[in-house]
This record gives sequence, C-alpha cells and structure tokens, in this order.
Amino acid sequence: MGFLTRWLCAFALLAATYNPTEYNYIQWTATYGADNLSIAALVGLILAIGYIIYLRATLRSIGAFGMGLILALIAAILWVAYDFDLLDLQNPSMNIWIGLVALSTVLGIGLNWSRVRRHLSGQADVDDVDE
Repeated sequence: MGFLTRWLCAFALLAATYNPTEYNYIQWTATYGADNLSIAALVGLILAIGYIIYLRATLRSIGAFGMGLILALIAAILWVAYDFDLLDLQNPSMNIWIGLVALSTVLGIGLNWSRVRRHLSGQADVDDVDE
C-alpha cells in the first residue's frame, strides 16, 4: 500500500465528511439525519474511527509540529501558485477542494512517514520490528 493509496483514503475520509457538493455526511445529516438517526450515528462512528486512525498515526509519526510544517509548506506552494496566477482563489468551492487536498496530504504524509524515515535512515521503529 503506497503513499497514493494512503492519500486517497485520507482524501475520501475528508471528502465524505464535507465537500462543496450535496454528497457529504454533514449535508446529509442536516437534511435527513433526524429521519435516519441510527444510520447517521453509524456513519458518524465509522468516520470518527477513520479520523482516530489517521490522526493518531500522523501525530505519532510527525507530531503536531510536523503537521504544522507540512501545512506551512503547502500554504507556501499555494501562495507561489497564486502569485504566478496559476491559482484563482475567487471560487469558494475550489477553495474547499484545495483545503481537502492540503489536509489529506498532511494525513497521507503522516501515515507514510515511518516508512520513509526507515528507508532513509535504515532504522526501524519499535512498531515496525515485525515487518
């Protein structure tokens, strides 16, 4: 399972929770959640489990400071793209998609960082000894 798969799963988790279309958990629960409370609770718990897995792994591998650095790097890249007129920030829906890509990149890097560090340094983490 490579970085792309981990990133796509993080993107799917974030986009399933909220995106600018009508197909997301927040919109669905606001519209139909009262009529389908058991399903809304089940889907909410599944999303919460996904967030716990991703956030726990990301915080353990790169920490809050590392998450901040990656977000700062992505923000700087977006700033450069905006300065060179490669990016137009006038569309709110596009801004949400950009935010989803940025956050899923942070989570994808966080979930993959132990593997990258092991390949770069040759040292295994305690959790990776069995591999």
